[in-house]
Amino acid sequence: MAQAPAEAPQPNASSNGGDSGGRGRAVAHGGFWTLLIGSVGVVYGDIGTSPLYALRECLRIVTGDFARAPERGEVIGIVSLIFWALIIVVTIKSVFLLLRFDNKGEGGTLSLMALVRKAFAKPSALLLGAGMLGASLFYADALITPAISVISSVEGLKVVPGIGAYIEPWVLPISIVILIGLFFVQSRGTAKIGALFGPITLVWFLVMAALGLLHISDDPEIVGALSPLPALNFFFTHAGLSFVVLGAVFLSVTGAEALYADMGHFGRKPISRAWVFIILPCLTLNYLGQGALALAHPETIDNLFFMLAPDWARLPVVLLATMATIIASQAVITGAFSITQQAIQLGILPRMEIRRTSETQAGQIFMPQVNWLMLAGVLILALAFGSSSRLAAAYGIAVSGEMLVSTVLVFFAIWKLWKRPVWLAALICVPFALIELTFFSSNMLKVWSGGFVPIMLALGLVLIMWTWVRGTRLLQETVRRDEPLAKLFETLSHHPPHRVRGAAIFLTGDPEVAPAALMHNLKHNQVLHEQLIILTVKTINAPRAPEGERVKVEDFLPDVKRVTLTFGFMETPNVVKALTEARKHGLKFDIMKTSFFLSRRTIVPSERSGMPLWQDHLFIFLARNATNATDFFHIPSGRAVELGNQVMV
Repeated sequence: MAQAPAEAPQPNASSNGGDSGGRGRAVAHGGFWTLLIGSVGVVYGDIGTSPLYALRECLRIVTGDFARAPERGEVIGIVSLIFWALIIVVTIKSVFLLLRFDNKGEGGTLSLMALVRKAFAKPSALLLGAGMLGASLFYADALITPAISVISSVEGLKVVPGIGAYIEPWVLPISIVILIGLFFVQSRGTAKIGALFGPITLVWFLVMAALGLLHISDDPEIVGALSPLPALNFFFTHAGLSFVVLGAVFLSVTGAEALYADMGHFGRKPISRAWVFIILPCLTLNYLGQGALALAHPETIDNLFFMLAPDWARLPVVLLATMATIIASQAVITGAFSITQQAIQLGILPRMEIRRTSETQAGQIFMPQVNWLMLAGVLILALAFGSSSRLAAAYGIAVSGEMLVSTVLVFFAIWKLWKRPVWLAALICVPFALIELTFFSSNMLKVWSGGFVPIMLALGLVLIMWTWVRGTRLLQETVRRDEPLAKLFETLSHHPPHRVRGAAIFLTGDPEVAPAALMHNLKHNQVLHEQLIILTVKTINAPRAPEGERVKVEDFLPDVKRVTLTFGFMETPNVVKALTEARKHGLKFDIMKTSFFLSRRTIVPSERSGMPLWQDHLFIFLARNATNATDFFHIPSGRAVELGNQVMV
């Protein structure tokens, strides 16, 4: 038999609360330029490392693994495809459209799902499923990104004069050491990491731009790639091959998902301004330079990026690239922390420990369990694939799938939140959906060469989320069959128990039902405290609850109060702090004379629970390993009393 965490139930999203139409505020604070430079490091680190391998992998396909020199039309056409992928997928969709759908400053698939669900009268299973799928695909991407980014940069050592011939056996060990170090510094917080990484990444982008400019003159015709005509011509002249190449072209936009996921850390304006004025120009210049070098010196195509640098600068560029790829991994790691916090508060995942790493920046968090699970997954992938080219085969499916999910959610957002006609929402979203569906289909060709990895990861995570949501719902239905609170106190009025001094707070998920801890306290101790507080913690579909809605106090009986504490899905539910503020609402109690009673449920599988037996056992495993409610709700352990009961699901 497994024990579930103490009652104070797993928070579930409520359909009320929050302003669905507001532009919102970024949770990050600080000067605009500080946030902009920080976003360059944390948000754009991933997409900033794509030039290391994107064009190389495209040319690998068209030349048959570098068996021949690429034709002029092939090089210019592929560079044109990359440029217009950056314009359409990143600039138009992510920067100009998706970033506008902030949920009071927060972004990410689950944040968008929560925002859209508020526009529907009834909870939508379709939107919930889309949110789960999008979040799961993001996690799959978050495991591959650090491995491919770091390994691709360390592989640059192979073209450094003097050491390249000896470095091959050391590429993977060096990469693993770097990855371990990256995950170990996460506990210092995003703000500190961003302050360090931002300037380094800015230098990286400027160096990329300079390297590109240095070689555009090698073949100035490469500038023609800025027109969409070479891209279209490549499609017509390489009808069959172009579909396969698109999977490699998509590598140039991986990382775009971090723009939206990390919006809560830096805000919309710093992220969008950084893209338009810094990131896009630097990436464009670098890809043009690589294309010109490939045209002038076809022998360099197997390591185009690092061959842009002159011999004397190659080692410094490799070291800078290594630092940049370490930073690239940061974008998905912080995004994973944010999306996990949202999933927990929305009731999609079990409770996990969330540590605040900043007193002034609300979006800065560290999640130890997520951090170490990601480290284990990244190391397994690095050891299993061994090189960036092999990892490239597994890359892209998760990101393109997640982009498709976000487009579906944007359709509903334009239709329901912006209240535009459904035909207009379709007119805006269908072109993006077709492009992303094409990218996704192209990437699906890589399934048997490694693409099955992100698919299996995503499906496994969807199964976990679905099991948790379904099991929690069944558990709540079981609890609702308990004695109603009003009926209990009516019975007690005829047979009053002995009263003891002090206050007792009973945590419950349903304020209409007598908390299990209260029933067990009466049954075994046969006493009640002088002051009783029935406490419910609720999570709304907004990042932060308005201060005026934080605390609701109701007089249930002269000595019994019902208190509802409301938190947003990006807030830490600190119960004691919120109760202290509740004194303004007439709630009087002494924390040193108050006991918190929680029910620790022992969950027993049942063949008639509504779930298959294997799913019962999975739910029990998740519940048993969830963070204790005492810790999650920041209840002083010395004031907490847990009473056990057995529940069948």
